[in-house]
Amino acid sequence: MVQQLIAAGDFLKLTLANPDGLAPFSFSLDNGTQVQVWDSGVICFEPEQASNDDLVLSCGIHGNETAPIEICAAIVQDILTAHLVPKVRLLVLFGNPAAINAGSREITENLNRLFSGYHSKGAGLINAERHRAKALEQYVSQFYQQLPVTSLATRNRSLYDLHTAIRGSRFEKFAVYPYLHGKPWQQAEFVFLAACDVNTVLLMQTPATTFSYYASHSHGANSFTIELGKVKPFGQNEMARFAKANDALRALIRAEPVKAAPFASSQFNIYQVYRSIIKQTQDFKLHFADDIENFTCYPPGTLLATDGDIEYRVERQGEALIFPNANVAIGQRAMLMVVPTTVTDNLG
Repeated sequence: MVQQLIAAGDFLKLTLANPDGLAPFSFSLDNGTQVQVWDSGVICFEPEQASNDDLVLSCGIHGNETAPIEICAAIVQDILTAHLVPKVRLLVLFGNPAAINAGSREITENLNRLFSGYHSKGAGLINAERHRAKALEQYVSQFYQQLPVTSLATRNRSLYDLHTAIRGSRFEKFAVYPYLHGKPWQQAEFVFLAACDVNTVLLMQTPATTFSYYASHSHGANSFTIELGKVKPFGQNEMARFAKANDALRALIRAEPVKAAPFASSQFNIYQVYRSIIKQTQDFKLHFADDIENFTCYPPGTLLATDGDIEYRVERQGEALIFPNANVAIGQRAMLMVVPTTVTDNLG
């Protein structure tokens, strides 16, 4: 298996052939990089001489979001075949192999609503997605914490959770910046997002059960959910549209500066969450077309959704909708309403 993996570099193929798990194994590349396979879809790279950066790239948290899966699969393949030599510690995660095989967003439950311990709340570990969320948390903890404690203060931790959205967007690419509990937003992270061709950022105002919030809050990582476009089947992605993101990620892996202009807040479309609309009953219904794009605005008073006798209308000028989905489980977010905001040029 090791020789075949080194020769072909197709870790995604190995993952999808073993969606229920792989026994851990490890090996080294000729360039000195140590490779550890911890599980199906979980591969860690330890360079012989590494920078102070601990980088996690995740994709396939939703199995039908194929462009990020293809980007990460190519990165892993190029590392294994020595076409890309990492200079940072790197963990690559293919989040939900069973859903990737099925070409579906999820098998039983939305994996990206199960982090920060939510997997074990309520009914507990009742399905594969809940078990996978718990395992992914453990793998991220293992990756960040396996160095000596004395070195942790000097480490730069990052996690970029790569997605594509169910629907189109007024801004094709955008990022969700998790709630920081009063800590400053990081200027360098905005510069990195711009290098990825991401100029729209949504600033969250409350804790969440997403993977990016988990890494940020539990491990102090610079962490984002990055939406790179719209969901398409394997083989139908226009990979040229992701070239800047791909180049920026590879620059990080080589510990090289990303190609981006100095930070200026005027270069970004910045939003913050105004309210979250939660599905209360099975009667929840959206009152706009299925192909409405993320960040669409309507005039105040416009009916957005009904949930039994409850009506949700636009409350203020400039309020825009994002992530509308009437098919979520009761008690989950069916839509976010966001409003424009600004950040200063003097970030952390």
